[in-house]
Amino acid sequence: MRFTNATLPDGSRHDIEVEGGRISALLPASAATAGIDAIDLSGTMVLPPLVDGHIHLDKTLLGLPWIPNQSTGNQVSDRIEAERRVRAARTVPEFETGSNLVRQIVASGTLHMRSHVDIDNQLGLKNLHEVLKIREHFRDLVTIEIVAFPQSGILRSPGTAELLDEAIAQGADLVGGLDPVGIDGDLDAHLDTVFAIASRRGAGVDIHLHDGGEAGLAQIMAIAARTEALGLQGKVAVSHAFALGSVSTESVTRAADTLARAGVAIMSHGPGGATIPPLKLLREHGVEVFGGSDNIRDAWSPFGNGDMLERAMLIGYRANFRHDAELALAFDMVTTAAARVLGLPDHGFKVGSPADFVTVEATTLAEAVATRKRRSLVVKAGRVVARDGVLV
Repeated sequence: MRFTNATLPDGSRHDIEVEGGRISALLPASAATAGIDAIDLSGTMVLPPLVDGHIHLDKTLLGLPWIPNQSTGNQVSDRIEAERRVRAARTVPEFETGSNLVRQIVASGTLHMRSHVDIDNQLGLKNLHEVLKIREHFRDLVTIEIVAFPQSGILRSPGTAELLDEAIAQGADLVGGLDPVGIDGDLDAHLDTVFAIASRRGAGVDIHLHDGGEAGLAQIMAIAARTEALGLQGKVAVSHAFALGSVSTESVTRAADTLARAGVAIMSHGPGGATIPPLKLLREHGVEVFGGSDNIRDAWSPFGNGDMLERAMLIGYRANFRHDAELALAFDMVTTAAARVLGLPDHGFKVGSPADFVTVEATTLAEAVATRKRRSLVVKAGRVVARDGVLV
């Protein structure tokens, strides 16, 4: 199989030779194709597959009639309670709505994701089982890493600690956490539980942290200290980390050096109503920063569509990225950097890598991010799986 006349991000033109689902060669553009099954890309830009580093497949209401947001306040605890009401009223299984979202995401070029899945003493492992079914159903299209996420807290939801441990035993890949102080009110007890499960099960950690200011920063530093002490460098992430955008430059610079040494990654989705971590500063100090879409059409937010190229644009917009190199950083957050965090060593576009790629009408990465045009093709293992935003 050959894909001809492809433009790579560096501007060069090539034909892409595919054998056994992998890129076997990059040939001069318009090489002879007589007797070869070929698709002419007509100069469109070829991008590596997009990666969503933070999504909630079990929360989405995609495909259901419109459900207005029911939260009566702006605190995390208010939104948790509003979601409980929506969750109690729904009759369509999470497998169905989550599958709707996966189809939409894959059609936009995302072939890898990390999904947080709610675990608490009301749900038990129900949502985990639904997302495990989604993962198996779509295993030939997309890889799904699962975080066992204590959305209702751990200490304030008795029995959740045991459920998190069992979730890892049943197939979840990482242990989640949520605002150890803001939700559970006990930093050490919350982190004791999360890191004990991770250490015992050999799992990674991804903690939602919404708490801001110096108090939030202290929690981030405590997570970094535990990570380093337990030798979990490269296996821990803090999602949102709003505190990094709400403290002094001096404080965040010190924190960046600590995070880099501890190997703790930071996820940002380009939040609309909260402070955003200083992404360039963090990257300059060696911190792995990556992106995710977070909530998509659910009880938390009516927005989102799972398009990670659009998410890169939103991250760039919130971070005030205006130059091409900055937009390239936003793109890296939803491709290469996110792939490193998810442990995808074969991700990329090179000879020998999986023939997974996305095509878009753009001349540079910056243009691709800024215009986020519809993906003309999505290719998985050398097979076209979507055209013009629709699965085939």
